[in-house]
Amino acid sequence: MDTSNPKKFGTAPVFFTAISTILGAILFLRFGYAVGTLGFWGVVLLILLGHVVTIPTALAISEIATNKRVEGGGEYFIISRSFGLNIGATIGIALFLSQAISVAFYVIAFTEAFEFLFNYISESFGFTLPRQAISLPVMAGLAVLIIKKGANLGVKALYVVVGILFFSLVMFFLGNTGHADASTFNLAKAELRNPQDFFVVFAIIFPAFTGMTAGVGLSGDLKKPSKAIPLGTTLATFSGMIVYFFVVFKLAKSAPVQDLLEHQLIMARVAVAGVIVIPLGLAASTISSALGSVMVAPRTLQALALDKAFPSSRLNGWLGKATAKDNEPVNASLVTSIIAFVFVAVGDVNAVASIISMFFMVTYGSLCLISFLNHFGASPSYRPSFRSRWYISFAGFVAAVWIMFKISTVYALLAFVFISLIYLYVDHYHKSRKGFSSIFANALFQLNRNLQVLLQKKQSKKEHKEWRPSAICISKSTFKRDKAFRLLNWISYKYGFGTYLHHIVGYYSKSTVQQAHEEHKKLIEHVNSIENHVYIDTLISPSNTSAIAQAIQIPGIAGMENNMIIFEYDKENPKDLPEIIDNFSLVNSGDFDIAILGSSPREIQYKNGIHVWINSFDSENANLMILLSFIILGHPDWKKGQIKIFNICRQEDIEKTHAAMKELVTSGRLPITAKNIKLIVQDPNVSTRAIINKNSVNAGLTLIGLREELLKKEKEKFFEGYGDVGTVLFVHSKQQKEIE
Repeated sequence: MDTSNPKKFGTAPVFFTAISTILGAILFLRFGYAVGTLGFWGVVLLILLGHVVTIPTALAISEIATNKRVEGGGEYFIISRSFGLNIGATIGIALFLSQAISVAFYVIAFTEAFEFLFNYISESFGFTLPRQAISLPVMAGLAVLIIKKGANLGVKALYVVVGILFFSLVMFFLGNTGHADASTFNLAKAELRNPQDFFVVFAIIFPAFTGMTAGVGLSGDLKKPSKAIPLGTTLATFSGMIVYFFVVFKLAKSAPVQDLLEHQLIMARVAVAGVIVIPLGLAASTISSALGSVMVAPRTLQALALDKAFPSSRLNGWLGKATAKDNEPVNASLVTSIIAFVFVAVGDVNAVASIISMFFMVTYGSLCLISFLNHFGASPSYRPSFRSRWYISFAGFVAAVWIMFKISTVYALLAFVFISLIYLYVDHYHKSRKGFSSIFANALFQLNRNLQVLLQKKQSKKEHKEWRPSAICISKSTFKRDKAFRLLNWISYKYGFGTYLHHIVGYYSKSTVQQAHEEHKKLIEHVNSIENHVYIDTLISPSNTSAIAQAIQIPGIAGMENNMIIFEYDKENPKDLPEIIDNFSLVNSGDFDIAILGSSPREIQYKNGIHVWINSFDSENANLMILLSFIILGHPDWKKGQIKIFNICRQEDIEKTHAAMKELVTSGRLPITAKNIKLIVQDPNVSTRAIINKNSVNAGLTLIGLREELLKKEKEKFFEGYGDVGTVLFVHSKQQKEIE
């Protein structure tokens, strides 16, 4: 453990940083306008809606902080360690910018406390003094304070300004007005006005709620984050909400609607010695909020740099630099101050205020989502001592997204576009950090498990089960030929499911397990370059028979039983055929359709389509071949191809066969037109193989029916004689399929 930079803060700085931001500029400057516009109950609803996001977020942060050690960076640390460094860096950059610009927002709001001075100069000298005359020196003082003295002095100053803030609020609640004495206002008579303006006012008021997580940014400086963050954040959130309710009640009772709408510092007319204490309280609240933000933002930036979030190693090193004495992020503080200076100099951050709120909402929504996914994923390593509820976290996430669009659809979309652009950039220069964060994996595992159990229950109750392929392909020649994998991928792309098993011949041992791991990794890397919808695994077994016996008993990955086995052999060197034929009866003893792929070294010409060969003696296989051809054609590889069906029949059956095929086409059960069907009357002197070779010489893929009795009789000879045709798929249907 590094003892050179001891953690120095307890719960109090977390609470005071959060509460001073919650009871900030918006409370003093905008709550009167909100009450005047919406009435007492309207603002109560507004506060409740805001806390539908903030309370779940406070609970989520408390939960996560008691499960893992929260290091420097606060919210960024939690998000990046849960969603992965690239997503974390994306949200972290947006969060830092929001925090840095918030410093400027609070400093500009601080100048409103000197409204009397600006009015005096304007009335006495006819000169309008710019707000920057006060805001820029104040920003300079803040910058010097943080860069030179760091968070130690910042926290000490925080205690002073929070004390002033609370004193001004006490004087406000002690104040009285003539309107209050004459008023008959009570909760029963309170109003809800102008509901059409609810979300307009909400957009103005919402920044008041964003201070709830301000103290979390001090995580790297806390003695015990797992205690300080939950206690400080939760206490500040609920305390702030209670104060809001009392302030709104006091304003509604103490001032007429017109005064509430017209006077920005209406609280000064209510408080005892309000002309002094309310501007003083406003100054205290805004400067404390600015102090909180200027302490937190550099720590977020420093944490980003330490995680190498930026493209330059020199930049990361410079931003991550800290003082040896107390680990203060001196360079990150400098950058934060410069950004804040720019916006203070501009003097008006209203143009970016909404987008700042959007980034905070993204952060809050992310924290709630992390909590929900941890609950849903049920990882054994997730054991927080403080627990929220999954439905509270989920409600917070949904509310955050919904409120973003209710405040401003344009700003919400801009926020998502901006964050997407940052992610694409971060992901581009940090390609090596690609990875599937365990929080998503755990959630998907749980979802998959529950869906499989549900599907199994539902399937068992179905009398009629719609057929779709759930295929297993077993091959020892994965790295020699890829057509079997491609076939499985075609089947799995849109309509079916596929499991590819690479057979490693041998007994289960330490060496074969290591070989399986290495070859599995190689397989994954090999297929990553293509759009892949196949589940890939390895199977260690001493023989083909034992491998097949194992494979046909494994459950389907899609929640349904596997119903098709695919074998593969090389047409030019069919040494694997005898083993396939020997195991045909083993597979056929179960409820499996069997497909045997004869791979040709000739490249598949997709534009030449799929040829399906059927005849009147092989009706059981015909429908399966037609369905398979339709399923395969759904893959983008075959987008320029077509299905062509060849029906070989006897002269006396031609009319009957033609009528049957026409009925399939016109009823819509065959996904082709009549021009794609060709009837061939077989000459007794010409073999079926010769007809297929002649007509399918250029076909991309040729499907031919396979009957068990012929295979037993002819064995390897059954597959011979198709030298002119490219890749061939021999299909055996266990039961006749219906084309619906």
